[in-house]
Amino acid sequence: MKTSFELIADFRDDQGKGASRRLRHAGRVPAILYGGAREPRALSLDHTKLQLALENEKFYSSIMQLKVGDQTQAAILRDVQRHPWKNQVVHVDLQRVYENEKIRLSVPIHYTGEAASPGVKTEGGMMSHLKNELMVECLPKDLPEYLELDVSGLHLNESLHLSDLKLPEGVLSVELQSGKNPSIVAVHAMRAEEVEVPVAVAEGAVVAAAPVAGAAPAAAAGDDKKPAAAKKDEPKKDAPKKDAKK
Repeated sequence: MKTSFELIADFRDDQGKGASRRLRHAGRVPAILYGGAREPRALSLDHTKLQLALENEKFYSSIMQLKVGDQTQAAILRDVQRHPWKNQVVHVDLQRVYENEKIRLSVPIHYTGEAASPGVKTEGGMMSHLKNELMVECLPKDLPEYLELDVSGLHLNESLHLSDLKLPEGVLSVELQSGKNPSIVAVHAMRAEEVEVPVAVAEGAVVAAAPVAGAAPAAAAGDDKKPAAAKKDEPKKDAPKKDAKK
């Protein structure tokens, strides 16, 4: 059985919110180990070492060696609970792994050849990854690190389905087994908001804003002068004086 990671754990007997809180204050992470014909067992893990392992994508789809005292148990990560806003792991679930028992685990999908795809390279399309991981079922010895799919032949408005993904021998897709065959990658035309059109404005040019619905139409070019003010009444000329009587 191939293993890629090793974690050292301690048994813990105290349980409950108070005990878990004390563990976290001490830099430990509460954990539970279950699976097989054995009873679940409460454990604790070193927080710093667990955080380092969780930063590696492979950790989520690999079989680890879990050391507890003088015992060693193969296991896989089942669930991780994190603090809502702190960079802290508050609890993990681990499942025992046995060589002769099949396991189900999500494995990442790696897409290759995207830049060479005609739909992206020459036809102006955009590639969308509709699925980035796949739930597989297999024996521990057959568990793949990741699955690879070549998308270099995709044209605009074409897609690949789950059945187009070649699985290693002994590995089954849980979705295909249940009769589902969804699209997992597609090339589609870019929407208007996805197209970046550079706008070159000449120096000193004025860009007119689009009219707002219901607003009065803008004045035509050249009519932007203010209307001339009404002429004030000119003073009346004095009426000619009559000749004074001599």
